[in-house]
Amino acid sequence: MTKTITSPAGYTAPDRINAAPTRLLSLDALRGFDMFWIMGGEEIFHTMAKATGSPFWGAIANQFTHPDWNGFHLYDLIFPLFLFMAGVSTPFSVGRELEKGKSKSQLVWRVIKRAFILVLLGLVVNNGLKIMPISEIRFASVLGRIGIAYMFANIIYLYSSERAQMVWFWVFIIGYWLLLKFTSAPGFPHGDLTMQGNFASYMDRVILPGKLYLGIHDPEGLFSTIPAISTGLLGIITGTILKKTELPQMKKVAILVITGVAFLVIAQIWNLDFPINKNLWTSSFVMQVGGISLLLMAFFYYIIDVLGYQKWSFYFRVIGMNSILIYISGKFIKWSYTNTGFFGWLGQLIGNPYNAVALAITFVMVKWVFLYYLYQKKTFLRV
Repeated sequence: MTKTITSPAGYTAPDRINAAPTRLLSLDALRGFDMFWIMGGEEIFHTMAKATGSPFWGAIANQFTHPDWNGFHLYDLIFPLFLFMAGVSTPFSVGRELEKGKSKSQLVWRVIKRAFILVLLGLVVNNGLKIMPISEIRFASVLGRIGIAYMFANIIYLYSSERAQMVWFWVFIIGYWLLLKFTSAPGFPHGDLTMQGNFASYMDRVILPGKLYLGIHDPEGLFSTIPAISTGLLGIITGTILKKTELPQMKKVAILVITGVAFLVIAQIWNLDFPINKNLWTSSFVMQVGGISLLLMAFFYYIIDVLGYQKWSFYFRVIGMNSILIYISGKFIKWSYTNTGFFGWLGQLIGNPYNAVALAITFVMVKWVFLYYLYQKKTFLRV
């Protein structure tokens, strides 16, 4: 095991720089950083923009919205980054079980079970626990896409070599690009990428039961999950690199950084022919979010696992270790009621226009305290 040395300043340094990692603290921290924005962090910037009327805060707040169709805002990164990190954890979870002697068939069933649970949780998040006609149910969901893409990526991981995984990564996104380039919805020219005319949305209208989020299109549709498998595979490939004991830690960081920059360059070039579009999870979007995900993973890994500066990340690790729970909690806990009950007085003291900013901050704080309590009790929602 890796022993750590902690100085009075809170710096924690590994005593063996290339020790085999058993858990990436940086992964928990990055997952928490990602979920921080989902659990209310973005609202702090939206309320600040409204309170100040400042173009500066307005520009930042705009990054925490989704473009209507083509284009990219930082808020588009949250979902694929989470899927990427689910892939990063695979060599440390599924891979470890393989090393302990579990058969591939056993692990496949575990992966399928997890995917099924995530699909069910996605249905609950979308529709609540109530009986309704199938025509009114939205089946596509964020958790459902994570489950399905994670499942296929893990099956590929179990039954293929590292080189083959890289091949599969490109097969999915190049195949998806060619498919949308040479097909379309009936009545539209080949290669049409509008919401009405693209082939992926058309196939969802044909295949998916129930309703689509936008009527004629669903951003978490079934067909556009195909390139999302590559996002999960990229995470798996990254996790495999980070787990290798024969690679110096700084070389791992360099590989992630160089690959991340290369992905961003390819994304901009591909964008000229196949626009970056989260709604369709286009191949250029896979490269864009993949590049940023690699750079963020490299940064967190370097600071936390290589240099050993860990204490600052505790806030995010508390969130990251119960990420699914905090994501679905809004369906069962009225957080705004709790926040107002505890801190409504603070908003009254501050007054307009900054009371909304203060309550946005306390809203996140209330959720974090809840997660910290669960962390102290070692209570985590495992799927």
